[in-house]
Amino acid sequence: MPLDARFREVLKSEEELRELLGEPSELAIRKQLSALDAYSRRVIDRSPFVLVATANRAGTCDVSPRGDAPGFVMVLDDRTLIIPERPGNRRADSLKNLLDNPRIGLLFLIPGMEETLRVNGRAAIVRDEELLTRATVRGKRPRLAIAVHVEECFTHCAKAFKRSGLWDTSTWGDSADLQGELMAMRAKVTGKSIEEVQREVEESYRTRLY
Repeated sequence: MPLDARFREVLKSEEELRELLGEPSELAIRKQLSALDAYSRRVIDRSPFVLVATANRAGTCDVSPRGDAPGFVMVLDDRTLIIPERPGNRRADSLKNLLDNPRIGLLFLIPGMEETLRVNGRAAIVRDEELLTRATVRGKRPRLAIAVHVEECFTHCAKAFKRSGLWDTSTWGDSADLQGELMAMRAKVTGKSIEEVQREVEESYRTRLY
């Protein structure tokens, strides 16, 4: 059954959307920039975490986290960013999408700060030796990096973080049960014991972060 058929009232046009939401404020429009300003560069320099959104030519989407020490995303100039590609699970979903469709969206977070920075543009997968050498951590140089040509950037308000209480530790629950479920799922998929899976995960985190 098509998704639209499951619901009685489905919006089909921007006109319907605007009738419900109204128009964006002048600030929301004017804060969108075509290049990084000094504030955006400082946010990126202090951010240890960025979400990377991509889609292939068919429109299949992916959002993938990237994290490292603050400033790991390098700002070459006001239109160019470099994101080192650290070892992962080798699915390479983001990278495969970029080979098919260079469009990219980034969301930079700073722990404790409720405003975020959004950056959209085009990307390429690069192997320039000098850039990869600059991204070396613990003696490990990445094999490649994502270069981003910035086309627009703007700050995003804090409402989502205030509503979720994301940085408020008093709202954090105990996730031990979910961690246990995750290990059990991995064990079932691989045919290994939970203890074996746990050891492999811990070994990967200990020896293959870079």
